[in-house]
Amino acid sequence: ERPPARTTQGSANRNRYIFVADRSIHLEKMASTLSMSGLTARVSAMQRPGVPANRGSRVVAAARPAVVRPRSIVPGMTSSRVAMTVRANASKPAGSNGAKLATVAQPAVEADSVPAKGKFVVPALAFAAAAAALTPAAPASAAAAAVVATVNQADTAWILISTALVLFMTIPGLSAFYAGIVKRKNMLSVLMQCFSLTCLMTVLWYTVGYSLSFSEAGNSIIGGLDKAFMAGITKASIWETIPEALWALYQMTFAIITPALMVGSFVERMKFNSVMWYCALWMFAVYFPACHMVWGAGGFMAANGVMDFAGGIVVHITAGIGALVGASVLGPRKENTMIAGNLVLTVLGTGMLWVGWYGFNGGSALAAGADAAFACVATQIAAAAAASVWAIQDVKETGKASMLGIATGSIAGLATVTPCAGFVGPLGALMLGVAAGVVCRFFSLVVKEKYGYDDSLDVFGVHGVGGFLGTCMLGIVASPVFGGFNTDTTMMTQTIIQCTAALATAVYTAVASYACLMLTKAITGGSLRVPEGAEQGEGLDMWCHGEACYSLSEGESAGGQPVPKVGV
Repeated sequence: ERPPARTTQGSANRNRYIFVADRSIHLEKMASTLSMSGLTARVSAMQRPGVPANRGSRVVAAARPAVVRPRSIVPGMTSSRVAMTVRANASKPAGSNGAKLATVAQPAVEADSVPAKGKFVVPALAFAAAAAALTPAAPASAAAAAVVATVNQADTAWILISTALVLFMTIPGLSAFYAGIVKRKNMLSVLMQCFSLTCLMTVLWYTVGYSLSFSEAGNSIIGGLDKAFMAGITKASIWETIPEALWALYQMTFAIITPALMVGSFVERMKFNSVMWYCALWMFAVYFPACHMVWGAGGFMAANGVMDFAGGIVVHITAGIGALVGASVLGPRKENTMIAGNLVLTVLGTGMLWVGWYGFNGGSALAAGADAAFACVATQIAAAAAASVWAIQDVKETGKASMLGIATGSIAGLATVTPCAGFVGPLGALMLGVAAGVVCRFFSLVVKEKYGYDDSLDVFGVHGVGGFLGTCMLGIVASPVFGGFNTDTTMMTQTIIQCTAALATAVYTAVASYACLMLTKAITGGSLRVPEGAEQGEGLDMWCHGEACYSLSEGESAGGQPVPKVGV
C-alpha cells in the first residue's frame, strides 16, 4: 500500500487543499460513476483558518503530490473548509509521469449543515468515485512518479498587483506621509532615508534575506543559506500556485517597508549613515528571524499556533519597538515642536498607504478569491472606523477636527487590522478599528507626553501599539462568535497564544534593537546624531545631503514673495 499523500502546512487562508496521488480529477465527471473499487479515501478536516498563518508553506516541487484547489463555489454556499487526501491502492501502467495539477470546481459543503459522523463522507465518496473512473490500475511504486505543478494565472496576477501596491506604500506613500509632517528643512532627509532603505533592503533580501526567512534548511528560529542569491529559483519554481520568484518579490516589499517605518521615530536628528547601519543590522537581528519563526517552514511561532495574517508581529510590533528603542537612545529633538512642513503631502501619502494596504493585507491571501476579498473588506472597515473615532475625540477635546489626526487614525486602524485581516468578518474589523482609534491615540498623545520619549511621528504609538493590540485581539475577533473564521481553537486559548507571542516579540526586539544601536554607534564614530548646530540651524537636508526640498530664487524671500526694493 502506498504511503498517504503528504499534506503540507500552508497559510491559514489556503487550507482547502486536495492532494491526489495519481491523475487530475475533474469534478464535473463525478456524476457518471459510483465505483469505489481499489481506492481508500481518507478525509481530514482542515477548517479555515486552522493552520497558524504562515503565509505560504513549502514549494510545490516537481516530486511532490499535485495540489488540486477548489476554484468555484456553488451560489449561496460558503467555502467547504474541507481538505481530502485520496490515495490509490490500485495500479496504473509503468512509465506514467504521475499526477498533474488540475483546477476544478467543487460544490461547497457547510460544515455545520452535515451530521458530525458524515460531515465529510459525501465529498470523499465523490472524489474517490471520480478517481476510480478516471484512473487505471498502477503498481504501488508509481507513487514516486514526478508531479507536474502549474501556476494559477489569476492568483499570479493578483500577487503581481499586490507586490506593486506594497512597494507603492514605501515609495512614495510612507515617504510622503513622513516628509509632510517634519519641518521643511528636514523633508528631503526623510525622503532620502526611505528611498535609500528601499535600495538597501532590496539588495539584502536578494543576497541572504530571502534564504534566512524562507529556507527549509535552517532551524525553527532562522532559515539556512541554501537560497542565498536566490539560488535554485527558476521559471519552473512554484510556491503554492504562484511562481516562487513572485513570492520572493512580494515578501521583499514587506522587508523594505518594515525598517522604513522606524524612520519616523528618529527624524530630524539621526545621521544618514547611522540610519542605514542601524536598519541593516536590525534586519539580521530582528526581522529575518521573526519572519522565519512566523511565516517560514517549520517556524517556531507557527508551530506553536501563532496566527499573523499579514504582519502584526513580523512588521508592526518589531518596527514599533525598534523605533521606540531608537527614539529613547537618541533622546529628544532640540526643536521638539511639531511644525508640519506640508500637510498636503501627508494627506496624499496617507491615501497611498491606505490603497496600498489592499495589497499588504489582501495580497497575503496568496490567492484571488474570497479570502483576499474578506481581507480587503476588513482593511477598509478598520481604517475608516479608527479614523472616525480619532476625529471624534479630537473634536471633543479641542472643538476642531484635525486633518493630521484623522490621517493618523486611519493608519492606526490599518496597522491594527493587519494581523487579523483574513481571519475576521466585518464586525471583527469594526471592533478592531474602534479599539485602535482609542488605544493608539492614547499612547500617541497621553503616554508619550507623560514619559517624555520623542517618538517623533508616532511610530510606536500607531504601528507598535496597533500591531500589538491587533495581535492580542485576534483570538477574540477571529472567533465565530464575532463573525470570525477561526474554528480550531477556543477564544481563550488563541488569545493566550497571541498575547504570549506579542510580548515575547516585543521583549526580544527591544534587547536586539538596543544592541544594534550600540554597534551602529561604534561603527559611525561614536555618535548617532547630527551636530546640534545642524539640527537647530541649517537642518538635515543641507547638512547630510547638500540639497533642499525648497530653494529660493534670486530676489525671493522665505515666504515666497519678492523682496521689496529699498526706497520704492
